[in-house]
Amino acid sequence: MLVNFLVEKKTISYYGCATQHGGFLVFIVAEIFMLAVMAYDRYVAICNPLLYMVVVSRKVCFLLVILTYFYSLATAVTVTSCVFSMSYCSFNVINHFYCDNVPLLVLSCSDTHMPETVVYISSATNLFFSMTIVLVSYFQIILAILRIRSAEGRRKAFSTCASHMIAVTVFYGTLLFMYLQPQSNHSLDTDKMASVFYTLVIPMLNPMIYSLRNKDVKEALKRVFDNPCQAFKNV
Repeated sequence: MLVNFLVEKKTISYYGCATQHGGFLVFIVAEIFMLAVMAYDRYVAICNPLLYMVVVSRKVCFLLVILTYFYSLATAVTVTSCVFSMSYCSFNVINHFYCDNVPLLVLSCSDTHMPETVVYISSATNLFFSMTIVLVSYFQIILAILRIRSAEGRRKAFSTCASHMIAVTVFYGTLLFMYLQPQSNHSLDTDKMASVFYTLVIPMLNPMIYSLRNKDVKEALKRVFDNPCQAFKNV
C-alpha cells in the first residue's frame, strides 16, 4: 500500500491482493478486541484497584493477546476465502488504496450475496461484542468515578481512561460508518475517506494520544504553550 502511494503505476497481483486483504483483517479485528481488552483493564484498575494485579496478571494478559490474534486470524481466513472465491472478470481496477471487501466485491461478476452476508455478519458480530465490552466497562467506570467524593480524585480517575476513550470513539465511529451501512448506500469515494481514519490517521495519532498520560509529556506541552519561543530555543 505504501509503495503504491509512491509509484506511478499502481498494481498488485491477485495473490498479493489476497495476502494484503487477509493481513489487513488480522490486524483490524485484533485492534477491535484489543480496545475492548483495554477497556476491561481500565475497569479493573478503577473499580477493583486492590485486585488489579490478581485479575489482570501477566498470565491473563498473555492469554488475552493470544486469543485475540487467534480469533482475528480465523476471521481473516474465513472472510478472505469467501471474498476471493468469487469470479473476477475483465475490469480489474480497484477503486480504493488497498484491497478491501467492498471495492473488491464490486468487481466480481459472480453473485456476491454470500460473501456480502459473511462480511456483514462478521463485522456486525465483532463490533457488537467488542462495543458491548467497552460500553459496559465504561458504564461501570463512570458510576465508580461519580462515587468518588473529591474533585481531584474524579479528575485523576477520568484521566486514566480519557486517551482510550478518544481512540475508541474515532476508531469505532469510522468502522460503524464503513461496514454497517446498507449496500445500496455505499459510496466507494466516501468509504475511502472513512478508511483513511482507521488505517492511517488513528495509528498515527495513537502514540500521541496515549503519551498524553505521561507526566513529562504533559509538562513539556505546558511549557510549549506557555512560552513557545523559549521552548523551541531550548530544543
